[in-house]
Amino acid sequence: MPSLLGIDSGLTVTKAVIFDIDGTPLAVARRRVTQFMPKARHVERDMDELWTRTADAIAEAIKLSNRPASDIQAIAATAHGDGIYLLDKAKKPLGRAILSLDSRAGSIVEQWLKSPLADKALSLTGQLPHVSAPSALLAWIKANEPERYAQIGHILSCKDWLRFCLTDVSGTDRTEASTSFTNVSTQNYSPDALALFNVGELTGALPPVSRSDEVVGHVTEAVAKRTGLAEGTPVVAGLHDVTASALGAGGYAEGVVAVIAGTYSINETLSSEPRVDGRWFCRNAIAPGQWNNMSISPASSANYEWFLDKLCAREIASAEAASQSIHALLAPEIEAAFARPSSALFHPYLFGSPYGAEASASFFGLGGWHDRGDMLRAVLEGIAFNHKIHIDALSDGFSFDRARLAGGVSRNPIVVQMFADVLGMPVTVTETDEAAAWGAALCAGAGIGIYASPQNDPRDVGKIATTYEPDLGRSAEYRIRYQLFRDIAEAMTPLWPRIGDLANQHSQD
Repeated sequence: MPSLLGIDSGLTVTKAVIFDIDGTPLAVARRRVTQFMPKARHVERDMDELWTRTADAIAEAIKLSNRPASDIQAIAATAHGDGIYLLDKAKKPLGRAILSLDSRAGSIVEQWLKSPLADKALSLTGQLPHVSAPSALLAWIKANEPERYAQIGHILSCKDWLRFCLTDVSGTDRTEASTSFTNVSTQNYSPDALALFNVGELTGALPPVSRSDEVVGHVTEAVAKRTGLAEGTPVVAGLHDVTASALGAGGYAEGVVAVIAGTYSINETLSSEPRVDGRWFCRNAIAPGQWNNMSISPASSANYEWFLDKLCAREIASAEAASQSIHALLAPEIEAAFARPSSALFHPYLFGSPYGAEASASFFGLGGWHDRGDMLRAVLEGIAFNHKIHIDALSDGFSFDRARLAGGVSRNPIVVQMFADVLGMPVTVTETDEAAAWGAALCAGAGIGIYASPQNDPRDVGKIATTYEPDLGRSAEYRIRYQLFRDIAEAMTPLWPRIGDLANQHSQD
């Protein structure tokens, strides 16, 4: 029976998901990948470890599927965007990968944003530079690690590294190519963009660009032995996980905003013309002549995961011992907190924010009578409020009246209803546990002719979708809480750099 393999590599977990061609998941295998934080604002991973963990997940998924690997007709990968994965001129990893949670280039970006470069970048590339953009990270490496910079042979993204590991072929796709160095109008690489960021000598290190659903290589003999995949299985170019998630969740269309509550706060809508604004990225969509407009920040469910890791360790251990989900275990506590009034607010800026790299996370309004449930509620509301900042920005440039929500928090009906109330619009979720992997699988299937295009989802999405309508009373209450959330952030903006200076002062003592 024919099937497809979608690989989805996030910032903490890499997954291999085998789907029947009707969209039914047949097997899922996951592996955690180590994050290294050698100093403040540095977030890295070992590239070889990422491939090893991914290969292990592929092997397990094949075993769990109870089908021969020869059933897998095609493969595609998707992964976190931005950040940077470098190979030297011999195509070997050049140090650790830098993840999109990294903000080491903050001072460089601040200087750029205060200079004429910012407007030039926005006009040329369709986006302002930001701390995890390849442009900023390459500029940082050039300034701080010149020997490493001189050895750069290939500039890849996360999913492109996995594709290289599968096929020994270096390249990227249209969605990933537009993270820094494409002309927003032509949608092709621009030498002027590299020169703008003073990295023009790296033009030859940019990977060749293919369609997301174009077959670009085949599983090598070594990979087949390592994973159990059939040698020669076609591999397509794949796509940025922002786009893959929207595609897999059925939200990749004009007139709808796709909301991905993952590590990043992702909010995106499709357009048939480029519209440029400093509040969103205007990047390449899957098809030529379409643009994916994304307003994002690294400030979504990573905050919830951090809270669980740091403050719910005992409960996590209990849940694992009982083969229970920690989210299910905490659901009654969260539900009770939403049922009572609370003054607690949380800014979810552990790893970044729409207010710049200097912002940090904070609880406000806590009293001695509050408990952990109130704090969990505040974290979840803060995540939704941050998404609203981005969605409000997009609404100034695009017309949409409904949202599609994906990401881990979308599995909790209380949280989905809260999103509908906060956004003040209907929010639809689908029974798609692995939306990004399915988006990649759609590209794989389209690449070998199983589907007419990646947007020809074989599922009846309407039958697997649930829509949550906003409650007018709660929406009115949330407008008040949201405005206070924004007012506090504005008041904190001049103070956040001073808070950051405390860490710098300690390191100097």
